[in-house]
Amino acid sequence: MRARLNAVRHHQLFFMGLHYRRGSAPVVARRGGGRGAVRKPPPAPAWRPNADWRQLPLFGQVPRDYSRLDPADFALASPWLAWAKYLAYQLAEARGWGRGIRFAVNRGLALVLTGYVEGDVIRHTETFAPLRALDLRFGHVVTVLEEMGIFEDDSEPSFEGWLAERLEGLAPGIRSEAERWTRVLHDGGPRSVPRREGTVWLYLNRVRPALLEWSNHYDHLREVTRDDVVTYVKTLHGHQRHDQLVALRSLFTWAKRNGLIFRNPTSRIKVGQYEYAVLQPLVPAQVDRSVAAATTPATRLILALAAVHAARVAQIATLMLDDVDLGNRRLAIAGRVRPLDDLTLKLLLDWLEHRRRRWPNTANLHLLINNQTATKTNRASNHWISAPLRGQDATLERLRVDRQLEEALTHGPDPLHLAEVFGLDEKTAMRYADSARALLEQSAEQQL
Repeated sequence: MRARLNAVRHHQLFFMGLHYRRGSAPVVARRGGGRGAVRKPPPAPAWRPNADWRQLPLFGQVPRDYSRLDPADFALASPWLAWAKYLAYQLAEARGWGRGIRFAVNRGLALVLTGYVEGDVIRHTETFAPLRALDLRFGHVVTVLEEMGIFEDDSEPSFEGWLAERLEGLAPGIRSEAERWTRVLHDGGPRSVPRREGTVWLYLNRVRPALLEWSNHYDHLREVTRDDVVTYVKTLHGHQRHDQLVALRSLFTWAKRNGLIFRNPTSRIKVGQYEYAVLQPLVPAQVDRSVAAATTPATRLILALAAVHAARVAQIATLMLDDVDLGNRRLAIAGRVRPLDDLTLKLLLDWLEHRRRRWPNTANLHLLINNQTATKTNRASNHWISAPLRGQDATLERLRVDRQLEEALTHGPDPLHLAEVFGLDEKTAMRYADSARALLEQSAEQQL
């Protein structure tokens, strides 16, 4: 013993009773033979508190600063909190929220419902920063508050911030007219329907360079002449000229219709027909690198849906479990029923097994889910769908185009066949047919 003690050069000290060794702590047996701590009982059923009487406020609701609230001051006995916890428990059971999410949601509810009285409204701008600072699952807390009917989303839409940034630097008169035109595109008007937000972004981004240049000389759009438009368009070539001229014609046509200008300076300026390049097929090495990058069951299924069934990213993200018919080997993509080939069927079964094991209690009915959407009901983002193959030569979009081009090369450049198989627009089908015809003619010339 003395020899051992002499060999000791250092020793780790612990507070008595706090030194934990693996296997030394007693294991609490759970009902049914499970291991670990006993699961907490569910909260008692609770409903919206009855407001027999209440003191009417003399003034409107005063904004609250939740960041100054001490956790020791949480009103844990509030009947509103009891109702919120019961609703949170029901949502957690229905949507498969884990233990960590449930704990964070209960803490967040205790924070925002402290001091709450009948008639108050919990606002987005007052609760977002405090809950995020404490990492208390803001989105899940909002879901419970919306179920209670006491949440108000007063946050500024992202479109407003983007619009203000894009209009920065324009002359005041031109800025006002461009903003009105953009809002009509976005919201619609008496004689126009709302456009998709992506289309609105493209149109304003395309007219912005011209408007910035004209803002150095003019104050209003009515001062812009046809010579100004022609001079500016001469500096553009190819698709840039086509795209910007189309957007400028939309702006000045709207301004003329609403009496903001006297003459349309873009009239009688020919846009010209856009000449598309011949689509080129992918080489096997590019496809092999994308296949090697697909290392998860979800990524393999996504790759197959794009490369075999020519599905777009948004179509893949919106697929529901009901769109899959394993018994009849059918798959509905964007409303069109397609047969399931052996490869897609195998990858689909692998993903469904992984999905069942990874998220057994999820209530999300979308086919493809991840850690963020498994506890919700919304679909996965386009970014998550396309991220694994981003940076590859054969991206999901390139694989989709290659599949449709391959169909045209194999079965002949028939636009009617392509439109029937993939549900393409007639102009898109004709473009694929023209590219296939050019590639076949080029191959025939090389063989001579």
